[in-house]
Amino acid sequence: MVALIIALAYLSFIALGLPDSLLGSAWPVMYVQLGAELSYAGIVTMIIAGGTIISSLLSDRITRRLGAGLTTAIGVLAAAASMFGFSTAGSFWMLCVFAVPYGLAAGTIDAALNNYIALHFSSRYMSWLHSFWGVGAVISPYIMSYSLTQGLGWETGYFTVSLIQVGIALAMFASLPLWRRHKGGVPAVEERGKALALPEILRIRGVKLILPAFFAYCGVEATTMLWASSYLVLYRGITEEVAAQYGALFFWGMTAGRFLGGFVADKAGDRNMIRASVMIMLAGIVMILLPIEADQVSLIGLVVLGLGCSTVYPSIIHSTPANFGAENSRAIIGVQMTGAYTGSTFMPPLLGLIAEYIGIGFYPVFILAFTALLLLMTELLNRTVDKNRDEVEEKENTYV
Repeated sequence: MVALIIALAYLSFIALGLPDSLLGSAWPVMYVQLGAELSYAGIVTMIIAGGTIISSLLSDRITRRLGAGLTTAIGVLAAAASMFGFSTAGSFWMLCVFAVPYGLAAGTIDAALNNYIALHFSSRYMSWLHSFWGVGAVISPYIMSYSLTQGLGWETGYFTVSLIQVGIALAMFASLPLWRRHKGGVPAVEERGKALALPEILRIRGVKLILPAFFAYCGVEATTMLWASSYLVLYRGITEEVAAQYGALFFWGMTAGRFLGGFVADKAGDRNMIRASVMIMLAGIVMILLPIEADQVSLIGLVVLGLGCSTVYPSIIHSTPANFGAENSRAIIGVQMTGAYTGSTFMPPLLGLIAEYIGIGFYPVFILAFTALLLLMTELLNRTVDKNRDEVEEKENTYV
């Protein structure tokens, strides 16, 4: 039973990752056929991000009412409906309409499954969960590429992804009795308890530290994905083909790092995984920054940065119940998702403005600053959590 639930959770994260790289691979064809501007892709992604932020904030209330299994099943089905809507869109405004339910679905899936795995399973399963998001994000461009090269059109690519998601959603609905019975080896947190309001969440000690940490990390990740190739071409003078290859290796490095990280996560612990990952990130950024003519150093640095980024996100999520209490984790993970999506939405455009007025050479300095912020906030959080535990132990000893 447990193995089946894990497999379904991983399938659901594949479903979550499938659309994330689909728009980028299809947009060069889509915007021409839809009569849109090239820059309009940013409008669609902003709408999706807005939906994920809203649903993340509401995820505590939704999951307490429906449970993790049903919330995920409905979310995957809603994502499938959105992808089907994309496949039928004949104009740009229709894409914007269907982007709304997809953003809402993505936020609910992300928050519900992250909290479920964090509560009931060890660190390795969280790391592997996020590696399967990468599997979905890697698969979908190949689906779209096949549809385009075979003359089937971008609509067929979206339709194919929607069919895959429907299959995963049906499997989730069929497995709901298993999710209700599973306790994960620990006492189950009451699904129908009182949801915490945002001011209550922010008053919990340490929450105001983890939010900027998540914001900073996702800002680095999204900014690197969007601007790394442009930096290599425009500032380092590397050819477009080589830059694209190593830009893809950053993404592959994240996926592989999450898979391999699962084998050591339990022994290392979440704190050490985060510290080691940030150190690797800093090493990669320094390699990119080094003012030497050998392009290979910067290219390898980009891969190293991807490996460093790989386990930060799952480790922060998995540590949430231990840092803030299992009874608060669902609400806090939802708010963390909000911080994450805000960082990934607004930081890449900010660097774009900086690049326009200062130059793309500022790119490694930008991600270095946010990586330093990530390290500072996570270390301050560790001190806060330790202090809280010491105070609790002192009170318990006093009563004894």
